[in-house]
Amino acid sequence: MKTTKFKYIFIATAMISLGSSCSEEFVNLEPKGSFVTENYYENQEQATAALMGVYDILGRNTGAFFNMIGMMNAGSDDHYAGGGGETDGEGIQYISRHALTATTVPEGLWNWPYQGIFRANTLLSKLEGVDMSDNLKARFTAESKALRAIYYFNLVRIFKNIPLTLDPLTATNMYDLEQATPEAVYAQIEKDLIEAAADLPASVDATTESGRLTKCAAQAMLGKVYLYEGKKTEAAAILAQVNGTPGSANQYGNKLLANFNDLWVVSNKFNTESILESSHTSAGNTEFATWMTGNDEGNTLNVMVGPRSYSRPVGSTAPDLASGWSFNVITQDLYDAMKLDPRFGATILDIKALKAAGQADYIAGYQDTGYFLNKFLPRKSDIRTGGGAAEINYKQDSYIIRLADTYLMEAEALGSGARAQALIDAVRARVGLPSVPVTLAAIKNERRMELAGEGHRFFDLVRWGDAASKLANRGFDAGKDEIFPLPTRELQGTKLKQNPGYN
Repeated sequence: MKTTKFKYIFIATAMISLGSSCSEEFVNLEPKGSFVTENYYENQEQATAALMGVYDILGRNTGAFFNMIGMMNAGSDDHYAGGGGETDGEGIQYISRHALTATTVPEGLWNWPYQGIFRANTLLSKLEGVDMSDNLKARFTAESKALRAIYYFNLVRIFKNIPLTLDPLTATNMYDLEQATPEAVYAQIEKDLIEAAADLPASVDATTESGRLTKCAAQAMLGKVYLYEGKKTEAAAILAQVNGTPGSANQYGNKLLANFNDLWVVSNKFNTESILESSHTSAGNTEFATWMTGNDEGNTLNVMVGPRSYSRPVGSTAPDLASGWSFNVITQDLYDAMKLDPRFGATILDIKALKAAGQADYIAGYQDTGYFLNKFLPRKSDIRTGGGAAEINYKQDSYIIRLADTYLMEAEALGSGARAQALIDAVRARVGLPSVPVTLAAIKNERRMELAGEGHRFFDLVRWGDAASKLANRGFDAGKDEIFPLPTRELQGTKLKQNPGYN
């Protein structure tokens, strides 16, 4: 019987869910009537609702349990899985131990990007017949292509050997789909981003369109893609257009925030450093019964990384936190590396020390170190005031790509020289650190300090060829664990083949 999860990805998800991946203003539209693929794409309103469905998958950067940042943090040397025990959130535990199998890999890492790709392909196939202006069609096309590229980029980085389809699959042809070469996937990602950048606006209306893709976002993602392909000359060239003069506003108005701590203020959405972010809201009032079904809009990573049973006595100076599930606890190694860095306080909260000082209390979870990811800790001030379960309705956005990241990627692509020096210096100067000679080792360290806990570290280690040495004590098997196994249910009844080493 061919009722596989693969079928769910491409067929059942034609029912577009409206989510929180753009600004609250952009997505706050109510669908009217029932959805039928054949006759739905008739006018601008319906096309806009469909486009929101394509954007929706960006919310999985920090939305739902098996979100991108939480899972990839767990696989790095900066975090343990944590949680309540060694079987709590089984998939994240296996990622952290580098012991994944085809039956334990979190299926959401595969399903959600392909849902976004299905939606993008469907909208792209229907746009020509929609009653709307040519300018809007061009913009919707560009947004759909850029989003499709982002979803394919996540898939090829995680699984490497994946199917590539640019048309909506049907029940009659989906089982014939085969894996493309990684080179073919990357070529399509490049093509989509180049074409998208040509038609995306340089800026968006901050009142009604915050969160929508811009030319800068497409160029930034293209530069990142080039870097992962080893095309350093191309990466440096496109990232220079994104970054402009280091330390100053770029051509699109983006600029490093003066205060690193301001990056983590919940209300500071779509700030000048943000190039593309995953948007969250508490307005969905999500209950656990509908959590992770495609309709939840909150940031789940917040509650995931919070300490268990947290409390503080009257008069305490400790942060006023809500309790959480103690995932993504910080390793001693990262603590030691960061303890003298000015970004330490915004990145790591030492609750063990607060407890010893009588300023706070908590119950130690699995793999507890006492160090928690402060960038995303659940603040009581952020708890929803409406309905739904408080734990899954946090509204902190998360960065998919920000300017400090693109500075350091361009510096890495350049490798040396005055511009590479200026780029790393600008990132360090923002937090009051002096210049250091630009070397690959210095760039690696700066990325770790600047971007800790934001889901980049595992991918960085793999790209640099450092994963085997840095993760040796976590069971990492070189030549195998750089990529994840395909979920078992995606292989059943299809022509897809399992990744090497995961038989």
